Amino acid sequence: MNIALIGYGKMGRAIEEIALGKGHHIVLKIDVDNAADLNKENISKADVAIEFTGPHSAFANVMKCLELGVPVVCGSTGWLEHFEDAKKYCEQQNGTLVYASNYSIGVNLFFELNTRLAALMKDYPSYNVSMEEIHHTQKKDAPSGTAITLAEQILLNNPAKKRWVNQPTDIAEELSIVSERIDPAPGTHKIKYSSMVDDIEIIHTAHNRIGFAGGAVLAAEFAPGKKGVFGMKDVLGL
Repeated sequence: MNIALIGYGKMGRAIEEIALGKGHHIVLKIDVDNAADLNKENISKADVAIEFTGPHSAFANVMKCLELGVPVVCGSTGWLEHFEDAKKYCEQQNGTLVYASNYSIGVNLFFELNTRLAALMKDYPSYNVSMEEIHHTQKKDAPSGTAITLAEQILLNNPAKKRWVNQPTDIAEELSIVSERIDPAPGTHKIKYSSMVDDIEIIHTAHNRIGFAGGAVLAAEFAPGKKGVFGMKDVLGL
């Protein structure tokens, strides 16, 4: 499979290593210095594009890939206020978009566990739920996209919580997400249910970028030939 990498930082290089190890070919690398190379002539060589840049460029990159007719796997976070626009444009173009806030297989299993635990805990109001997330200092958004996904799963399953806030809070209707930026942490997410008598915690800790990169390559293998908007639940069959 021929892959275009849009974003060639640490994650892009990790994706490249895994993709090459699986026998794929990298036919285009786009970074801040050659953004103009994301054009029809160059992207036509690719079966799929993998986009890992940042919150300020991701939406434009996704829209450009859809415009040029290449399936795109996007892992950038912090741009989801534009996601519905991207989704509508994908449908108009009869294109392919795979988006996940986190491509790690372990994290996506953690999402399922979080949803199940939130559904169980809604009947026990003596437990207050809160969240923490830790990432490296180069991460541009806070809270992380993964933390937002986890928070939205909790809000959907626990009617006592009406909204999340990115700070400690004593307001019962608010779900606290505390974000820390500490090197060299690739990513830790903790959900804690606390009561007067005990605590229940679930934690996912990434040891490196391999899990994220491997999942992104898996999503890229899934995308060609599909039409529509997909997530890692579709990729993994969850």
